[in-house]
Amino acid sequence: MKIMFICTGNTCRSAMADGLAKKIVKEKNLDIEVYSAGIFAQTGEHASYNSIAIMKEYDVDIALHKATSIDESNIKEMDLILCATKNHKAELQARYNDLKDKIFTMKEYAGLDNEGTDVDIKDPWGYNLNTFRVCAAEVSVCIEKTIEKIMEKTLKE
Repeated sequence: MKIMFICTGNTCRSAMADGLAKKIVKEKNLDIEVYSAGIFAQTGEHASYNSIAIMKEYDVDIALHKATSIDESNIKEMDLILCATKNHKAELQARYNDLKDKIFTMKEYAGLDNEGTDVDIKDPWGYNLNTFRVCAAEVSVCIEKTIEKIMEKTLKE
């Protein structure tokens, strides 16, 4: 299975999601490949300083993360595409109509969207470390629920 996390610049939310998911996949020895990209990412940019700092609190090292533009990504190979916001989801569904059934917000897929009333993970870019900490906690819960959901589906198959 291949999963891709999407945000705007691939330096904060999706970079953290990528790092957290890779850690859990490795710990649980799951057959899942994890990728991330940004709709407006500059390929090659590093993760933001605050993202790197907060991920250390989760024992995740994203210091070597390099942003990938959605246009230069392998999105068409994905089984599941998880976006930080409903706007990212709408943009991708418009661009990749053939993938629309594989595209969700992180909260929506994880079942944490409050019945569609709270689907976005807000962008922490430009804010303080505590804002990044809150964002990382949201992302972390989404990843845990997503991995649980995938494992349950795999057991049923």
